[in-house]
Amino acid sequence: MTSQEIRNLFLKFFESKGHTIVPSAPMVIKNDPTLMFTNAGMNQFKEFFLGHAKPKHKRVADTQKCLRVSGKHNDLEEVGRDTYHHTMFEMLGNWSFGDYFKREAISWAWELLTEIYKIPKENLYVTVFEGSEEDGVPFDQEAFDIWKERIAEDHILLGNKKDNFWEMGDQGPCGPCTEIHVDIRSDEEKAKVPGRDLVNNDHPQVIEIWNNVFMEFNRKADGSLEKLPSRNVDTGMGFERLCMVLQNKQSNYDTDVFTPLIHKVEEITKSHYNSNGRVTPEQEHINIAIRVISDHIRAVAFAIADGQLPSNNGAGYVIRRILRRAIRYGFTFLNQKEPFIYKLVETLAAQMGATFPELEKQQFLIMSVIKEEEASFLRTLEQGLLMLDVMIQNSPDKQLSGGKAFELYDTYGFPKDLTALILSEKGLTMDEEGFEVQLQKQKERSRAAAQVKTDDWVVLRDDDEEEFIGYDALEAVVRLVKYRRVESQKDGTHFQLVFNTTPFYPEGGGQVGDKGTLQAANGELIYILDTKKENNLIIHIAEHLPTELNDPFKAEVHSVAREMAEANHSATHLLHQALREVLGTHVEQKGSRVAPEALRFDFSHFAKLTSDELKEVEQLVNKRIFEKIPLQEHRNIPIQQAVESGAMALFGEKYGDRVRMIQFGDSKELCGGTHVKNTGDIWYFKIISEGAVAAGIRRIEAITRGGAMKYFTEQEQLVERIKETVKNTQDPVKAITHLQEENAALHRELEQLKKEQAKQLKANLKAEFTEINGIQCLIKQVDAEVATLKDLAFELGSEVKNAFVFFASAHEEGKALLLCYINKELAQAKGLDAGKIVRELGKYIHGGGGGQPFFATAGGKKPSGITEALSKVKDYL
Repeated sequence: MTSQEIRNLFLKFFESKGHTIVPSAPMVIKNDPTLMFTNAGMNQFKEFFLGHAKPKHKRVADTQKCLRVSGKHNDLEEVGRDTYHHTMFEMLGNWSFGDYFKREAISWAWELLTEIYKIPKENLYVTVFEGSEEDGVPFDQEAFDIWKERIAEDHILLGNKKDNFWEMGDQGPCGPCTEIHVDIRSDEEKAKVPGRDLVNNDHPQVIEIWNNVFMEFNRKADGSLEKLPSRNVDTGMGFERLCMVLQNKQSNYDTDVFTPLIHKVEEITKSHYNSNGRVTPEQEHINIAIRVISDHIRAVAFAIADGQLPSNNGAGYVIRRILRRAIRYGFTFLNQKEPFIYKLVETLAAQMGATFPELEKQQFLIMSVIKEEEASFLRTLEQGLLMLDVMIQNSPDKQLSGGKAFELYDTYGFPKDLTALILSEKGLTMDEEGFEVQLQKQKERSRAAAQVKTDDWVVLRDDDEEEFIGYDALEAVVRLVKYRRVESQKDGTHFQLVFNTTPFYPEGGGQVGDKGTLQAANGELIYILDTKKENNLIIHIAEHLPTELNDPFKAEVHSVAREMAEANHSATHLLHQALREVLGTHVEQKGSRVAPEALRFDFSHFAKLTSDELKEVEQLVNKRIFEKIPLQEHRNIPIQQAVESGAMALFGEKYGDRVRMIQFGDSKELCGGTHVKNTGDIWYFKIISEGAVAAGIRRIEAITRGGAMKYFTEQEQLVERIKETVKNTQDPVKAITHLQEENAALHRELEQLKKEQAKQLKANLKAEFTEINGIQCLIKQVDAEVATLKDLAFELGSEVKNAFVFFASAHEEGKALLLCYINKELAQAKGLDAGKIVRELGKYIHGGGGGQPFFATAGGKKPSGITEALSKVKDYL
């Protein structure tokens, strides 16, 4: 049975049980401050479990792409070392929102596994919750009795709170769960040790495949439990593990989920993956490297397809770490010194594109981004190797300190095993304990910075749903429904407020959240510092609570900031349209930030925009502004209707069955943001900059309205200052041209003087050559520009037979330069290599470089190392 068939059977089975099949949510989460990535199938349904929204369907099922890089069994550094844990994985799941409960969930799970998938019943074990006195939750007798009707009692095990009580987090919905485990060992092994003794003991062939969670409690901030208003079912089955079981394999990596990728890695790297029996330590390193690369390419490709590019912070940093780990393994154990991982994307898209079409749609972009990241990190690794070489030379004994090894890890992404490998080849060791101390310190700093303490919601009144009226009003009389106190090291203490209705727009779709005020009847004024959305709940952030919590308040949005943000948001729609007209329909939005002061727009395109293209784009946007096109807002229309009318839908965004479409003439986009009523309200659109974000991704930064007015005012003031400076108010351009001509003439005179000085310097230097082993040598520090030194070296080389010239310079403050020239015939006859010489001596100036055998240069940041570098030159002669 192929993986495709296994996935389809699951979905068809639950469809036959009255479930609506829903698409996978994006793996990258954009509007939930508590999560960066979807790490479980239930994430997209959190708002239903929390009671913030009502589900359209009471029974749903799906296959969800997930990413986990932390937590139990999911430390990134461990993935690839075993055969059944992954970063990115699919989770098959079925859910009930206040509909069926334990009996149906357990019965259907058993039916699917034993009757549809035909897993032998004797190979299955189940766990049920043993109860918790601490929480006052009894043994799950109901689940136990339901299982007893289907499976032998010695195959039912009791599990503790750690294994059989599932929690969303420190607070929130939770409940007992029943896990289904499968024993795929040989009959011989089963006869020696019963499977029940290996359940939940990290045995690679006795594994959990399905978890059925029965959510009936809510965990409060003080740790106590309260009953939820309705009981829900949340199940998750690991797709890759299920394929391993049904395809009779002993490793997830031996299933057809991974074998196409593994074969491609073998083909590209000329290596061999051997998963059969015992292997040599060297082969095991190769196996792990191939597993790491085959796993990590999936995580990185899906993240980029969902709109998350590698970067140095947040979710982007996680993706960069995953990709760099794959590159490191290829570099260290598969001897890959050039980009190659990007070549796997084609195989992945062919394999999974039918289920996840975003892989095929975004294939070129994914490949471009990964290839550029690989090239960049390989350069960083080369720098790290150079630094390690310097550290080894400066090490007083045969051990590299843990602090130095951690510096390499932290700055250059050097893993400690790569550092240890290089050190062992040179007869040195690494202080592993010292490294771990530094690593733990860094983790503790990160944890402390990210730690947030959140109190329980204090509910003041019942309100089913918070109504957003911000499309039509900027102020309203509101009542406080609930609030909670939040403390963090970064932001201090704040209060999160939820109202029965609100005009405040919450951050989303690239647009920043509204700011404003809350005014009480007694005159008290509370400032709303930001507005965000969490699990479909609009949260207003304030430094203080109102004194009279039950009074009505006048909520008022900062109108000027909102209007400027609206102008910038509408301008991004017109910009998107203009870019597609000028550059082509391959252009797609890849990200944006819309704030009152400016806008930022990221889009897919393969080249830098020319000045003519930028001018044309800007003119097109302003043409539509001057046409004063009225806004046509289509609220709550079926998504199919919007798409058929030509609306742009963005990859990586989650849309419901009904959407809001914003239209300005021919520009149509699905959008939940706020907009101007007429394009004329944008006033003017001005591009400030255009540049690259990543391979195949460009970024335009622009201003409108107030930002544009400020820009033109500043430009006018600048022109006035220029007029005053050049003392020509009538024709400043003519005055500047005259100054440039004068400057050019003076520059020519200066160059002539420099040449005469160089001529004299050359004559002096020519007299300083000395002979070493038949070679005419000049080794000297001459503090001059690199161009001057190069000219000197070549001129001396043409006049002195068998010349070897080595210059060092500290001409620029804080910088050092090494330059080596060798007569071509001399270099060939003596086997001398200028590139090698400057590269090796570059370590003394904390730098590097290279070139050809007859001429090379190196730059560094340690001028004080020049003397030592010069003293070592003769060793090469």
